[in-house]
Amino acid sequence: MNLLRLPLVFCALFISLLAAGQQKKFTFVAFGDMPYRVQNDYPKFERVIKTLNQEKPDFIVHVGDFKSGSSLCSTEYFERMHAYFETFEPPLIYTPGDNEWTDCNRKAAGEYDPLERLDVLRKMFYGSDKSFGKKKINLISQAKSSGFEKYVENNLWTYGGLQFATIHLVGSNNNFKDAGDNQEFIDREKANLAWLEQVFAAAQDKKGLMLFTQADMFYKDMKPSKGFEKVVNKLSELTQKYGKQVFLVNGDSHRFITDKPILINNQKATLMNFTRVQVFGDAEMAAIKITYDPKSTTLFQVEQMLID
Repeated sequence: MNLLRLPLVFCALFISLLAAGQQKKFTFVAFGDMPYRVQNDYPKFERVIKTLNQEKPDFIVHVGDFKSGSSLCSTEYFERMHAYFETFEPPLIYTPGDNEWTDCNRKAAGEYDPLERLDVLRKMFYGSDKSFGKKKINLISQAKSSGFEKYVENNLWTYGGLQFATIHLVGSNNNFKDAGDNQEFIDREKANLAWLEQVFAAAQDKKGLMLFTQADMFYKDMKPSKGFEKVVNKLSELTQKYGKQVFLVNGDSHRFITDKPILINNQKATLMNFTRVQVFGDAEMAAIKITYDPKSTTLFQVEQMLID
């Protein structure tokens, strides 16, 4: 394994954690958009699993797209990935990507009904209130909230004095169509907006908040498309009210990025307590390791885990 250590001086990021001197050091790993080249990528993905098991992070998050948009969306493949997820030693939390359902109507993907695939995905991957992995952690699902019972994939958990949560936002414009039936998008957008309110409420007594999702909502001139506009606006509103640091990890675009992509005050100022990290993916089967150390002046160290 080739491990490049890139400490990022997050003096602005999670600055409130300076007061948390009694918090213990911990690490977690995020990755996604893999395995992409089905079958050819299996050996490399198995090396990724082996490497992450050897690293022994406190938990791992897969931010979606466990296949490419042009590979078969079969139930058999879903079962294979489910089995892979259970071979991780640390707890693993998974949030869906568009390639697992939105794009399954493509000819190369098998011309499935995307909503049928989403239903299968939910039943297969979210039948428990615990994470994947040989070691498991308890999760709290939005499905426990009245009116949002089917959104089993939106989950939150607390660790080391921080609030963590997944939110189901995907590429392909979040399944928003300029022409056609948008009922799934409308219903899930309503659920996601309510979920953000619930997650931020849960984070009020925590030192900070970290969110995980698949979609790169900021890929086009830093202005969200219609599929993400309301969510980004809600994120901006809640982050400003929250006052503490909010950290978003996403996949989708397959490039390692750290930035502050939300603009406020008529697009003239940067929302400084919101930071985004985007993971590798596709041909670059690498991961991001984030270490929180309350004794460190930089608070967080972000490392690229480049796996041979």
